[in-house]
Amino acid sequence: MSIVIMVGQLLLGLAILVILHELGHFLAARAFGIKVEKFYLFFDAWNFSLFKFTYKGIEYGVGWLPLGGYVKIAGMIDESMDTDQLQGPPQPWEFRSKPAWQRLIVMLAGIFVNIIVCIFIFWMLTLKYGETYTPVKNAHYGIVPGKVGMKMGLEPGDQIYAVNGVPIKRFEDIISPNVLLNQSILDVLRGNQHLQFTVPKGILNDLSDDGTDLFVNHDPRSHFMVDSVVVGGNAQKAGLKKGDSILAVNNNPVPFFDQLQSQLLSNKNKSVQLSVKRNGVLLQLNSNITAEGTIGIVAKRDLPKQDTLKFGFLGSLPVGVIKAWSTFSDNAKGLGKIFTGDVKINKGLGGPVKIATMFGGQIDWGHFWSLVGVLSMVLAITNLLPIPALDGGHSLFLLIEMIKGKPLSDKFLERAQLVGFVLLITLMVFVFGNDIFKLIMKH
Repeated sequence: MSIVIMVGQLLLGLAILVILHELGHFLAARAFGIKVEKFYLFFDAWNFSLFKFTYKGIEYGVGWLPLGGYVKIAGMIDESMDTDQLQGPPQPWEFRSKPAWQRLIVMLAGIFVNIIVCIFIFWMLTLKYGETYTPVKNAHYGIVPGKVGMKMGLEPGDQIYAVNGVPIKRFEDIISPNVLLNQSILDVLRGNQHLQFTVPKGILNDLSDDGTDLFVNHDPRSHFMVDSVVVGGNAQKAGLKKGDSILAVNNNPVPFFDQLQSQLLSNKNKSVQLSVKRNGVLLQLNSNITAEGTIGIVAKRDLPKQDTLKFGFLGSLPVGVIKAWSTFSDNAKGLGKIFTGDVKINKGLGGPVKIATMFGGQIDWGHFWSLVGVLSMVLAITNLLPIPALDGGHSLFLLIEMIKGKPLSDKFLERAQLVGFVLLITLMVFVFGNDIFKLIMKH
């Protein structure tokens, strides 16, 4: 059932974004009196569609190939590669008959809509949920670094209090893209020592598969107690009960939850002695540990108190704009690192499978819309790339036309469109295959 929910959320999110993106092109074209022949969600390759109907001379439909969508604009060389219409003289209602500046607006309209959608989603999410965060001052026990963070030199319990010399107020800022993308310098308090660590240049290569928890766990360090035990699990068989406090594993103290996890992982498939405190009485219990390094408990942790900022209708707008801009900036920087070679392409790019796993197997509308907002901006950035067959490629050719004072030849545009389409198909095959390979290797 979780897979169905995951795929359903993916298709719903993509459908919303593709329809709105193409609607931008559609409305701009109609505003300038340009005839639109088709409006499709997904591609009807080889003229095969799952569903279609005609209304006021325009064919609307759903294609079978879920690689995006398109609006077929009369007199334009596009994804359909229909060049027959270009054989006759230009008609006043065709794309090619309009001034270059109007055609440029039509090409950029989809990107503009995606940016507006991103801003609107973050605006509404901020209005509904506000901003919840953990003040750094409340994280009394410091951080829990993952293996990548520990390789940098970070240790459990470290207090990260500044980034690039600027004090941080929110614990979540420690694992923000701004920190990970910019070789940031972390100011750390360890006991009475003030230390500095630099985020490695290629850290995203190490984090791409399993997320930022490999750098620093998204939760601060915390004490814990047993909240419940799994029925039939090793903990229940050992005699653990709700409310127990596990003090040590094989006489190794575990006052913090990460220390318990570490001890269990280092004793996989073994039996250990647990020092347990129950109602003021110290007990010694023996428990087996699974191959995954667990004993079958749900822990209750004393995580730091969080703060929530609430905003009114208008006050939420600038917050939404800032979040949208951060999304644009972070993704643009990440894409730039792929082009410069700082991030490997197989680590930096994700396809439908990765996106589906990001949606998850449970319905959480706050998470769903937040991810749709991010994907809307990613779609805008992707379409800005100067690749033929993308809006950015069409826009580049129009800018060249405006500079030269005359359009590029139809033959050149046809070949460029074909090359661009082949590149995009190759890229989609690569990212899809890369997603599947990672999924297989992970399991």
